Amino acid sequence: MNTTDPQIVAGTMDFGTRVGPDRAFAILDSFVAGGGVWLDTANCYSFWTDPSGVGGASERLIGAWLRARPGTRDRVRIATKVRHNPLVPHSWPESAEGLSARAVRAGVEESLERLGVDHIDMLWAHAEDRTVPLEETVGAFGELVTKGVALRVGAANHAAWRVERARSLAREQGVEPWTALQLRHSLVQPRPLTPVAEGGHRMLTAEDLDLAQSEGLTVWSYSTLLWGSYVRPDKPLPPTYAHPGTTRVLAVLDAVAGELSATRNQVVLAWLMRQGIDPIVGASRVEHIEEALAARRVRLSDEHLARFEQAR
Repeated sequence: MNTTDPQIVAGTMDFGTRVGPDRAFAILDSFVAGGGVWLDTANCYSFWTDPSGVGGASERLIGAWLRARPGTRDRVRIATKVRHNPLVPHSWPESAEGLSARAVRAGVEESLERLGVDHIDMLWAHAEDRTVPLEETVGAFGELVTKGVALRVGAANHAAWRVERARSLAREQGVEPWTALQLRHSLVQPRPLTPVAEGGHRMLTAEDLDLAQSEGLTVWSYSTLLWGSYVRPDKPLPPTYAHPGTTRVLAVLDAVAGELSATRNQVVLAWLMRQGIDPIVGASRVEHIEEALAARRVRLSDEHLARFEQAR
């Protein structure tokens, strides 16, 4: 798994749509001032919110912020994704771009233009596309690394066996393999075998962590704070989380947060980082990103981890 210290990643999905420029700029400024480095976006963010019916707003906003902050590009790393952007407005998933070599090249070219940068630090395949041979997708990603357009490549929402198959194909082709995984993960878990309501989300499994640890892959997690459900009474956990394990884990969470003088959210983030996972935090206010960055100072002991595990 990742040998560097895990860090908070700023999730920018709502920037340019639900979060306007002024507030987004303030969040980004605060993130960098607090020592944050990685920004996570996607070329499809957020087509479901944007009146245009296509993505690109988040990347455009980050690009505008970088232009307004000369020298900042050297201080941040940008991760973006291809696969889901609708090629026809308001037509998804029917017109989703997919992962053909042509789609990957075109998607990245457009992302670079919106971001106003000459390279992407981490390029993700946003989800599987089984209509395209995996060899073709792997070759396209590898080609972008060879050209210096993408420095690293990773797989989001992919089955572990597909990731390992892709890595084997990359070795055969002599190109850069996927070296990072991005999956949904948090302290509380849905009931086993129940689907989550959010389309396309793939939960992190023990098999994914096993692969990452065996192969030295970086792991990023999304939906880490479950849209505020840990701390906001007006945002209860989705019904699929209603089971005895959740009740027990939340009781331990409250106890540990009290012992460490931390917030529930900070303990959740510290729990993820303690396992070598980089949590993505989608912030809509400056205080959210400040709270998240402060989680780096929360130290969970082996005993804390054991209590959480036993509560499940």
